[in-house]
Amino acid sequence: MKWLACLLACACAAQAEDAVRVGSKRFTESYSLGEIAARAAGAEHKPGLGNTGILVAALKAGAIDVYPEYTGTIAAEIVRLPRGASLGELNSALAAQGLAAGVRLGFNNTYALALREEQAVRTLSDLARHPQLKLGLSQEFLGRADGWPGLKKAYGLPQQPVGLDHGLAYEALAAGRIDVTDVYSTDAKIARYNLRVLQDDRGYFPRYDALLLYRADLPQRAPQAWSALKALEGRIDEALMIRMNAAAELEGKSFAQAAALFSGEAPPGGQRRLLATLFGPDFWRLTREHLVLVGASLAASIAVGIPLGIAAAKLPSAAQAILATVGVIQTIPSLALFAFLIALVGTIGLAPALLALFLYALLPIVRNTHAGLATVSVGMRQAAMALGLEPAQRLRLIELPLAAPSILAGVKTSAVINVGTATIAAFIGAGGYGERIASGLALNDNVTLLAGAIPAAALALLVQGAFEFGERRFGWMARARAR
Repeated sequence: MKWLACLLACACAAQAEDAVRVGSKRFTESYSLGEIAARAAGAEHKPGLGNTGILVAALKAGAIDVYPEYTGTIAAEIVRLPRGASLGELNSALAAQGLAAGVRLGFNNTYALALREEQAVRTLSDLARHPQLKLGLSQEFLGRADGWPGLKKAYGLPQQPVGLDHGLAYEALAAGRIDVTDVYSTDAKIARYNLRVLQDDRGYFPRYDALLLYRADLPQRAPQAWSALKALEGRIDEALMIRMNAAAELEGKSFAQAAALFSGEAPPGGQRRLLATLFGPDFWRLTREHLVLVGASLAASIAVGIPLGIAAAKLPSAAQAILATVGVIQTIPSLALFAFLIALVGTIGLAPALLALFLYALLPIVRNTHAGLATVSVGMRQAAMALGLEPAQRLRLIELPLAAPSILAGVKTSAVINVGTATIAAFIGAGGYGERIASGLALNDNVTLLAGAIPAAALALLVQGAFEFGERRFGWMARARAR
């Protein structure tokens, strides 16, 4: 029996190792580093989950176990320590949150500002003397404690920057729409666009040494995976990181192909092709995930929305409150709602995504149910009462069938809207076609963007067509019963 116990223990250990999940942020370098870490540990990779706040929340909730981060970001954004804090000081502060940092990967990727070479500005102090220059900065940099607010104060910068996705900034700079943007020192596009990185002559930016941020119990819970992650220590220098970034951003390689450079593999040549990317190996997985997101949230919305619409129609005193509530929910920006629900649910992924999509789908169903029942004539209601039907019977046999076309139109509207809104769920690790859209935005790559947008649009058309077929079928059956 001892050998059986050993086998069971080994099986349980293997299962625990399989449960390790690696996250990454929504920019090129983090995608590639996440891919490297996931390959090393034999773990699942949840790519492009968003900004620092979302990744840290995911770590604390146990939705992921580890992700690549930077010492300067940990100090400024997570534990609020002064710049230059040592790794020991960072870990002392992280321990209270059940987190730890370690496994320095081997390079420093600091923040900087860059502009076109022809501009007569060399340092950040010089930038303060050129208020006419237009700054386009990433949204995260604009809001970070170690980003624009502190930089503006340290150098007395007079400019008013605009927010811009990091993946689009280089092209905007080259086209002259902006003059200055924030960059990472390992960005491959700095050399590609012949940009000058402004000297940080007052030493504002700290070091941003790349390492792994992980749940403190990971080494004990998954010792084999942790041992494999520890083996990454010091193995990625700045030149290799720039080379991997260039493979993804400039050579049309996937993040997996770019990460393969770490092990010395040469990624296949050629640029991305739309059809090959569209029907890539992840197509059916993304389709399945997208259908689950849309189908499950729509089913819940129907189950709740129709009764709410009936209540609004039958209880005039409650109608305004019900319709106003679902209307206000519809106006909340999707990313803001996702962020709120992550904090409420305590995890990322499917649960908050389904809850958000369920809430967004309510308005058309509730409003159309209310409107459909309101259009049932007084004469029809009186005729039903004359037949001796109880209120519940009148609703089920007379009013709801008459309101059915309006209700079905509301369900169709919700379904089509949810197909599009579900793409945003990828930003919190729920999968679907939005994964490709997020990757395309990070790379500023139209092929990858279209490979996510086209199937989402096609699915929306299929859903609409299916509902219209159902409406015609339902109408034909209703007319046949009437005869």
